[in-house]
Amino acid sequence: MRDRSILSILEKAKAGERLSESDAVSLFNSPDLMSIGKYADTVNKQVNKDLVFYNVNRHINPTNICAHTCKFCAFSRKPGDEGGYAYTTEEIIQKASEAVKQGATEVHMVGGLHPRWAFEVYLEFIRAIKENFPSLHIKAFTAVELSWMAKKARTSIENVLIKLREAGLDSLPGGGAEIFHPEIREVICDTKLTGDEWIGIHKLAHNMGIRSNATMLYGHIENFSHRVDHMMRLRNLQDETGGFNVFIPLAFQPYNNQMGIGRYTYSFDDLKTIAVARLFLDNFKNIKAYWVMMGQDIAQLALSFGANDLD
Repeated sequence: MRDRSILSILEKAKAGERLSESDAVSLFNSPDLMSIGKYADTVNKQVNKDLVFYNVNRHINPTNICAHTCKFCAFSRKPGDEGGYAYTTEEIIQKASEAVKQGATEVHMVGGLHPRWAFEVYLEFIRAIKENFPSLHIKAFTAVELSWMAKKARTSIENVLIKLREAGLDSLPGGGAEIFHPEIREVICDTKLTGDEWIGIHKLAHNMGIRSNATMLYGHIENFSHRVDHMMRLRNLQDETGGFNVFIPLAFQPYNNQMGIGRYTYSFDDLKTIAVARLFLDNFKNIKAYWVMMGQDIAQLALSFGANDLD
C-alpha cells in the first residue's frame, strides 16, 4: 500500500507547489522509489518535454599537486610524491587540440592547488586555449581554486574573475561544493572553503554574468537532512540570481582515500537522489545524471527518474 503522506507530497510537486525541507527528507526516507521516480519524470516532462541534453566535453586537469588535504580525495599528491604532475601550457594546448579533433565543444579544467603556481599561470592556460580554439567553451576552476588564486595574487576574488573572463573564461564548474553542512565539511574537507564561502563566490560570479554549475557529493557520511540542507542553499541562491546551469549529484567513490568506506552507492540511492533533486529544486531546469560516476546503465535509467542531462 502506498504511503498517503508521500503521495500528498508528490501531488504537491506535480501541481507546482514548492516542497519544504521536511517534504524532501520524507521523500528520501520513503522506500517507494517507483512512485517518486514517476512523479519526478512527470515534473521533468513539464519543464523539458522529452528533450535530453548533452555536450561533448574534455576534462583537462592541469595538476594533481595540491596544498590541501581532503579525506575523500583520491586525486591529489604532495610535491615530490610519486604520480604527481603539473602540465605546461604546451601540454594543455595539445590536450585541447586532441579534444577538438574528437568533436569536443567544451573543456572542463580543474585541478589541485599547486603551491608554486602564480595566478599568471592560470591566466596563461585560459588565454592559450582561447587563442588557439576561439569557439571552444572554457569551463574552468572551482570556487576553491578561485579563492586560492586570489590569495596567491593578493587580490580580490572579483578581480580574479574579471581577469579570467578577459582571458577567455566562459563559465564555472560546480566542484568543491561537496556537502555544505559544517558538521560534514569539518570531517571530509576541513581545509577547504566553508559552504557559505562557496555560495558567496558563485553568487559573485552570477552577479558578474558568469554562469556556473552546482554539485553535491553524496553517499559517504552525510545523512538525508544534510543533502536537503545542501540543496536548499542552492535553491535559495538560484532564486536570487538564476545563475546555475545545472545540478549534478556526484556519487562518492570509496577507494584510495582516507574515508575508510568500502562500498559504492546503490542504484536505488542514485535514482532517488536524482528524483528528489528534480522535485525539490524547482528552479533548476537541468538535472544531470553524471554517468562517469553512476555508470552508463543507471544514468540511462535516471532519464526516467527526473534527469534531463547527461554529459
